[in-house]
Amino acid sequence: MEDAIEAFADHVIETKLEDIPSDAIKAAKTYILDTIGVGLAGSIGPYVEELVSTFENASTGIANNARVLGQNIRLAPGNAALLNGFQIHNSEFDCVHEEAVVHTMTVLIASLLADADRRGGVTGETLIRASILGVDVACNLGVASTSALQFFRPATAGAFAAVAAVACARGFDKECLLRAFSLAYIQLSGTMQAHTEGSSLLALQIGLNAKNALLACDLAENGLPGLNGVLEGRFGYFGLFEAAGDIRSVLPTLKQNWRIKEVAHKPFPSGRATHGIVDAIREIQAEHEIDVDAVVRLEARVPSLINHLVGRPVHDNMEISYARLNGQYAAAVMLQRKFIGIHDYTDEAIRNKASIGLAEKVKIIVNDNPDPNALSPVEIDIHMKNGEKFSRRIETVYGNPQKPLSREEHLAKFRRNWEVAKVGLIMENAEKMIGAVDNLEKVTDICELIDLVTG
Repeated sequence: MEDAIEAFADHVIETKLEDIPSDAIKAAKTYILDTIGVGLAGSIGPYVEELVSTFENASTGIANNARVLGQNIRLAPGNAALLNGFQIHNSEFDCVHEEAVVHTMTVLIASLLADADRRGGVTGETLIRASILGVDVACNLGVASTSALQFFRPATAGAFAAVAAVACARGFDKECLLRAFSLAYIQLSGTMQAHTEGSSLLALQIGLNAKNALLACDLAENGLPGLNGVLEGRFGYFGLFEAAGDIRSVLPTLKQNWRIKEVAHKPFPSGRATHGIVDAIREIQAEHEIDVDAVVRLEARVPSLINHLVGRPVHDNMEISYARLNGQYAAAVMLQRKFIGIHDYTDEAIRNKASIGLAEKVKIIVNDNPDPNALSPVEIDIHMKNGEKFSRRIETVYGNPQKPLSREEHLAKFRRNWEVAKVGLIMENAEKMIGAVDNLEKVTDICELIDLVTG
């Protein structure tokens, strides 16, 4: 084997649905539904209208045969994939593999739905298999990395996931898939600078990789060549996009560790790195009544990655994307409302003086965890005016498979997201969608699902 990408291609091509255990299939259904719901919520997010306008104005003469989650439009498939990806990630509500630091389903579902809508005939069984195998590819790239993020891994690794998923749907052979991986690799994009600045361009990086993954599959299908060192070459993925890692170390886990089973829900529409702090507050609130007016300060001791991702300072002129990636603001909202929802990230909400004032009392402190990719443990102390102190240490964050959302909580999240979709969806169809995904093996064409979530 010249390059480890061949092992991933073999895994995708050779693994059949019957090879996959039932608990992995169950997890896939959970996160397919979750990702679709998150994309609906994202349809009302910042800069969505500007993207729609851009693509509609540039679509003259293009075959607009793919729909977009929560929208009443048809776009060219690549543009539909881009907008799907942007919407799925722009509310910071999409599921994540914590060890890999990858939003596992985001690029994958964005590309696959657009391609399936263009082509038709993609079955529910294919969607399950494609999702599980795509997640395996992206997560193993992340797990194999031993360095801090320098490129935006959810976008870069996500592109490989999307290629694997589309290849499943189109029935690529190994040679074609290897070429598609190569053609996606040469288009990879996504800098951590967008995350550092809390910019909406972070979600656009997801969308661009979703679009490029489709283009890579089209080019491969039409015979363009590939590369030999996609992952391990001198300028391959692990020589350029990741500063350090050992991709060969994860190859024995293929068909053993189904990464979809390790994926974490995001209970709140804020960066996953805020969730350890929020979860600690949630657990304290379950035992004590916290008077927010009596809070002197909240100290959160966190791994360096959390500080890097959400330790930016709160202020009263934040953009929504900045606020979603702000640990101080998330902590303040949780203290005030005992919940964080979509409507806590509007221009009005993020400028609320009481919320900003409380957020300024939150201090994020880096602990001594040496792991550059760690999201736990998190410890918080809430100091009160009367001298009381409420403390909590979080080893496993709410939403992780070891501390999961219940089915009722999962479906409640989906229904809340359904209600806010831009196009205005019938609530009765939300229950149809839940039933269809529960019985996805019986769906003969996933365009039936797309029918339910578009105008």
